[in-house]
Amino acid sequence: MSKALLKEVKNNFLETFNAAPLLIFSPGRINIIGEHTDYNDGFVFPAAVDKGIAAAIQKSDTGTSTAIALDLESTINFELNKIKPSKEGCWENYVFGVFAEIQNRNKVIGDFNIIFRGNIPGGAGMSSSAALENSVVFGLNELFNLGLTKDEMILISQKAEHNYVGVNCGIMDQYASMFGIKDHALHLDCRTLESSSYKLDFKEHQLMLINTNVKHSLSDSAYNDRRSACESISKLLGVEALRDATEPDLEQIIDKVTPTNYQKALFVIQENARTIKAAKAIENNDLELLGSLIYQSHAGLSDQYKVSCKELDFLVAQAKKNKHVLGARMMGGGFGGCTINLIAKTAAKAFAETASKAYKNKFDKDCSVYFIELSQGTHLVE
Repeated sequence: MSKALLKEVKNNFLETFNAAPLLIFSPGRINIIGEHTDYNDGFVFPAAVDKGIAAAIQKSDTGTSTAIALDLESTINFELNKIKPSKEGCWENYVFGVFAEIQNRNKVIGDFNIIFRGNIPGGAGMSSSAALENSVVFGLNELFNLGLTKDEMILISQKAEHNYVGVNCGIMDQYASMFGIKDHALHLDCRTLESSSYKLDFKEHQLMLINTNVKHSLSDSAYNDRRSACESISKLLGVEALRDATEPDLEQIIDKVTPTNYQKALFVIQENARTIKAAKAIENNDLELLGSLIYQSHAGLSDQYKVSCKELDFLVAQAKKNKHVLGARMMGGGFGGCTINLIAKTAAKAFAETASKAYKNKFDKDCSVYFIELSQGTHLVE
């Protein structure tokens, strides 16, 4: 959590509104393994990180509300009784969506002002959107004593994304951002919303992110397409979600689905199994197995689920050439963003340099390297 970020947001609020705000920090997240399994009621393995959204919020007595995104130098004034979705892609939909979903639960909110800034790299697949939604719902809950539980808050954040942003996301991002535990990853069952926390101490190894700094425009529509393909196959199989299906089940309907959709469903079933194996590997301190599962995850995301891109595949190929990298894969929805790498601490700096150089030569653009720490979930900052 960046103290400088919080200080900047707080000072900005004091200058703009001449009132002392509540301060909230809401983290982004990484995901060790378990990609595109969350909306199939499966297992995921995320952790909150020390990059996130700092928000300052307080009641307004002017009869209107104001939201300011410092990163974008953008200000929106609005009346609560006239809120409706802005055009697609507008940041205020995250704020409006949360407010609308709270209203749907018959909770009473008065006018408010909010200012926020983030230090999650844009398009990195680290869920800046969930961090923003969580900071808004958490802030409003504190401000107006709404009595919402954290479980209710993450469902509000998720629904905001579905209904106002138009991304039919699963629950992992909101959960990891809200419930994160410092130095731990959460092995989450996305059906029951129950998780087990695992202290991550990889001894001589560490996690490192490399951001492709690309975000291909397919991402949102392709995400929704993948989700509807999974749902239609679940229906064919007569199960609630692909989490309930096995590979032999899938073989029974091979002639009823397209080969590409068959591979997508197969990926989800296999990825869910990998996520469960990864938890056991961490329990047993078997980093070789964990690394192998991470590489398998990328192969499936690229070849079966088809959500990778040439830049991500290139960085994973670079990792495979280096014996100090135990595993690497794309992380997040896909079509850009980061790779996550499990690497020996002593080799991390050298690998970051060689991979960055090779990437620059190949694509004539820079990638960015991040070393992250695992952080506490969304919370009030005193």
